[in-house]
Amino acid sequence: MDSKDIRAQFLEFFKSKSHKIVPSAPIVVQNDPTLMFTNAGMNQFKDYFLGNKTPDSNRVADTQKCLRVSGKHNDLEEVGLDTYHHTMFEMLGNWSFGDYFKKEAIEWAWEFLTEVCGLPEDRMYATVFEGDEKENLEADEEARSYWKKLIPESRILNGNKKDNFWEMGDTGPCGPCSEIHIDLRTEDEVKKVSGRDLVNNDHPLVVEIWNLVFMQFNRLADGSLKNLPQQHVDTGMGFERLAMAVQGKQSNYDTDVFQPIIQSIAKRAGVTYGVDTKTDIAIRVISDHIRAISFTIADGQLPGNAKAGYVIRRILRRAVRYGYTFLDFKEPFLTDLVGQLADQFKETFPELDAQRAFVAKVIREEEVSFLRTLDKGLRRFEIIKAETKGRVIDGKTAFELYDTYGFPLDLTSLIARENGLSVDEKAFQAEMLIQKERSKSAAEQSTGDWISVMEAEASVFLGYEHLEAEARITRYREVKQKKGSFYQIVLDQTPFYAESGGQVGDSGVLANASESIAVFDTKKENDLIVHYTKTLPKDLKATFTAKVNVQKRLLTENNHSATHLLHAALRTVLGEHVQQKGSLVNEEVLRFDFSHFAKVTDEEIAKVEAIVNKKIRENIALDERRNVPIEEAKSLGAMALFGEKYGEFVRVITFDRNYSVELCGGTHVPATGHIGLLKIVSESSVAAGVRRIEAITADKAEAFVDQELEILKGIKELLKNPADPKKAIVSLIEEKNQLQKQIDELNQQQGSALKKDLINQIEEINGIKVITQEVKLPDANVLKQLSFELKNEVPNLVAVLAANLNEKPMLSVILDDALVQKLGLNASEMVRAMAKEIQGGGGGQPFYATAGGKELAGLSKALEIGKKIIYEKLKS
Repeated sequence: MDSKDIRAQFLEFFKSKSHKIVPSAPIVVQNDPTLMFTNAGMNQFKDYFLGNKTPDSNRVADTQKCLRVSGKHNDLEEVGLDTYHHTMFEMLGNWSFGDYFKKEAIEWAWEFLTEVCGLPEDRMYATVFEGDEKENLEADEEARSYWKKLIPESRILNGNKKDNFWEMGDTGPCGPCSEIHIDLRTEDEVKKVSGRDLVNNDHPLVVEIWNLVFMQFNRLADGSLKNLPQQHVDTGMGFERLAMAVQGKQSNYDTDVFQPIIQSIAKRAGVTYGVDTKTDIAIRVISDHIRAISFTIADGQLPGNAKAGYVIRRILRRAVRYGYTFLDFKEPFLTDLVGQLADQFKETFPELDAQRAFVAKVIREEEVSFLRTLDKGLRRFEIIKAETKGRVIDGKTAFELYDTYGFPLDLTSLIARENGLSVDEKAFQAEMLIQKERSKSAAEQSTGDWISVMEAEASVFLGYEHLEAEARITRYREVKQKKGSFYQIVLDQTPFYAESGGQVGDSGVLANASESIAVFDTKKENDLIVHYTKTLPKDLKATFTAKVNVQKRLLTENNHSATHLLHAALRTVLGEHVQQKGSLVNEEVLRFDFSHFAKVTDEEIAKVEAIVNKKIRENIALDERRNVPIEEAKSLGAMALFGEKYGEFVRVITFDRNYSVELCGGTHVPATGHIGLLKIVSESSVAAGVRRIEAITADKAEAFVDQELEILKGIKELLKNPADPKKAIVSLIEEKNQLQKQIDELNQQQGSALKKDLINQIEEINGIKVITQEVKLPDANVLKQLSFELKNEVPNLVAVLAANLNEKPMLSVILDDALVQKLGLNASEMVRAMAKEIQGGGGGQPFYATAGGKELAGLSKALEIGKKIIYEKLKS
């Protein structure tokens, strides 16, 4: 079976078991502060496990894009070195939310692997949780009993808490698990050593293929375990490993999942994969990393300098570095692989195919940038090599290469070995630890467990219709950090909009007759609406009136609706390739990031503004439709944003069906006339292929226009109110340029005349021509030009000029190049010694240097010092 068939058969199998097949969630996680990336298939279902949300179906299956490069689940450093770890991978999974449990999960997994995939039963092993006394957890005898009906007991192995108790992170849903491992070694190897002795021992061909997790507990912040409201099943099977087993390969990279890309890389490099270990590792790294980079960018995460963006940039640079070092790729190469990858996955993950040009552009710009940095880093290494005493590069220096030039330690070590050096790796790690602790300290906070106040269903959002509502607290928790603590509160119902889709969260108050608590922000955590307060109400069980800050909400709505109008206008003016890549909407400003490969011209901005303001004047009524089936919404022309997770039913916001139709959960004006006016105040680049527009609306836009008109009025008054102010200013500029040209010519004449006088005053000592004079000149440019003209016309010259530049002191020392070596003179050292007399400083090159200062009266003394240095050198 090829990989497409394997994937299809998995989904079809669980569909036959009454599972609903759902699409993969984006690889970039939103509204979950505990994760940057989807690192397991269960991430998108976490709220079902916690009881915060009721699933549409109790049985679900999918293939999920996952990324493991940070945090607890971090496989990055193993990728490429072995044949079974990956950064981005697909996780096939089936879930039960309070429905079936261990029996069905185990039996169906075995049925699929043995009957559908045809994998050999005698090569597979099952592990079960052996229990843990410290946690007071019993052995999973229930799972063992089901396995005993399927396989011999000799192939059922005990697993400790590390291997057989699955936890998503430090807190959250968890439970015992039962792993299925497969032995893919040859018959000869199996006869020598039993597979059961190699399970969970990092053998490349005795690998875990499927993990059946039985979610029973929630790990609290204090480390204790609490039973979940219901028992769930969460299974995850590595698609790439399954393909390796089904296709009878000895490496994930030998399957048809990777081979097309691998062969493309090898062909470009002019090597044969499977011949040389070093080039093989490089090719595996690149073939893995291009997947992670491409899919993550397609899901909305651009490479950057912080958080998720930095992780992607690090992966990209790791791939470039391997290509540069081992495959001699000195030009961008990753970008050329995007199209092939998009073709391979367009049926399963069409988002990459839809954005292939954009993704390739972003990757290319990142490659070009890092190749320049890499080149600079290698030049820096040459200096380090020359300065290194002994044979060991110290840890601080190695860390500088890492921190400034993006050189991983293994790259620095490799280059060092090639030059007969080594690196103090312990000292490097110490520097790395200092940086991590610094970052950790800066962001350190501890979040307590939720404390339940009353039982309630998920919080109901009322904010589309109401700006205040009666509400009760269902749960709360405290968040402690260095700058002070705050509280997070969940209400049974709320008018407060939680930050999402670029729109900031509401602020306001929770009030009753006894007290008023300020809500300074509202955010989403998974599907919870969380209100942020500095204090807790005295009576947590009281009923409150939740009141939104109306002025902030209305101004924010102006900007949000204007963003929709702006998006449509940009597509009209620039083209259908324009797609939203990020936004920020608050009461002050709207910021809109979009895909476009060139600067938006002033003419284009004017056209966009004109279209948006026309739509505002038309006072188009908001057409809001909720619970629209996703396919129906798309048929209406609604634009789905890449990287967003949409359910089966969506909310559609329309301002003129022939103009702007978008899927959106934010709040909006009832009609476009409320926006008043839109004014674009800036346009800039955010990243390769991504532009940013900032704009203001309503009162702020009017104030901006008034201010600009006031400035124009002032200019016209200064110009004596000409009929055409622009023409008058152009005339003034031309007049200024003509006058400046005349001044430059006069300065040049003055310099030429002074040059002749200085040449006539040359003093010759032992064949060396010496000029030491005080001069008066208009500016530093004339002084520099005079110095170099003297050098070019007078051989064997040493010239020291102490200049009065419009009552500001300046020194110039220029030497014939040959005299620098011959006499041991150094212009930079001379000028620094002289500059003390004018209370200044300076420097330059050995043959030419200048210094400025504050004390004009010190010029004569400075000149005397210069003369003394020259005469001592010439007479010695």
